Amino acid sequence: MAGTPRYSIVIPMYNEEEVIEETYRRLKMAMSTVGESYELLFVNDGSRDRCAEMIREYAFWDSNVRLLEFSRNFGHQVAVTAGMDHAAGDAVILIDADLQDPPELIPSMIAKWKEGYDVVYAKRLRRKGETWFKRATASAFYRVLRACTDTPIPVDTGDFRLMDRKVVAEMSRLTEKNRFVRGLVSWVGFQQTAIEYERDERLAGETKYPLRKMIKLCLDGITSFSAKPLKLAGYAGALLSAAGFVYLAYILCLAMFTDRAVKGWTSLMGITLLLDGVILLMIGILGEYVGRIYEESKNRPLYILKDSVSQEKKQEPVRYRAAENQ
Repeated sequence: MAGTPRYSIVIPMYNEEEVIEETYRRLKMAMSTVGESYELLFVNDGSRDRCAEMIREYAFWDSNVRLLEFSRNFGHQVAVTAGMDHAAGDAVILIDADLQDPPELIPSMIAKWKEGYDVVYAKRLRRKGETWFKRATASAFYRVLRACTDTPIPVDTGDFRLMDRKVVAEMSRLTEKNRFVRGLVSWVGFQQTAIEYERDERLAGETKYPLRKMIKLCLDGITSFSAKPLKLAGYAGALLSAAGFVYLAYILCLAMFTDRAVKGWTSLMGITLLLDGVILLMIGILGEYVGRIYEESKNRPLYILKDSVSQEKKQEPVRYRAAENQ
């Protein structure tokens, strides 16, 4: 790879040893059909398996391969951001290492980019190998997000996309800590289009987005692009207060103008528990926003690199250095 590559493919990875060889092979095959210079920029997000060591070996023989290695696990969205920060290509393509998103779609993305589009994102028509719960919650999340925000974030899309260099430059100016990359790409604007595809199931290994991380990503997306949950808390408070005053007036009328006894210990406790639950929920919503303000105020770096391997800084794999010393 001589000079600046035309395309940068950013591949975040976390414990993907079982699939990384096939990922590398399919990316090489896909890019061989393009006929232009490229780089494969793998970002190791604190993996505990051998995937970083495998990429180091590929980089020793293949000048198109680069590796960024974090000092610990910082999260998928941060790994994607680090890849964009260090990508050198005129167009940057984001794709996960698990092969659920097919590398064979990259040439079609490039063709759309050459037509003049600045962002080409992949829209899922079908999600193979996922439970009904995962499909239902993912569908609900995108539609709730669309209803909550004024930013037109496409539904049923992930981070698999191509971005022009000017889009990546604008993304580098967005420094928030709790990142929702696909939303940020929509927020910066430019001319965008979609390519539809059917998402495959994982080739091997386990998902790196369990329910806990999916909930965090959902909260990051909603709180980053909408203040409507805060307004909802105010609307709910006003509605409950109005209902409380109506109920109080009803009780007073019974006590003052009728002989009926005011009963309702059970209903009183039920209403009290309901109101307490709503109050705690509203405090929780406020806490989510305050917590993000706190994270931003600390101004810590988004990630820390432990090492990087590139064409300018090649390091011979350990097993080859050991062989020479024998």
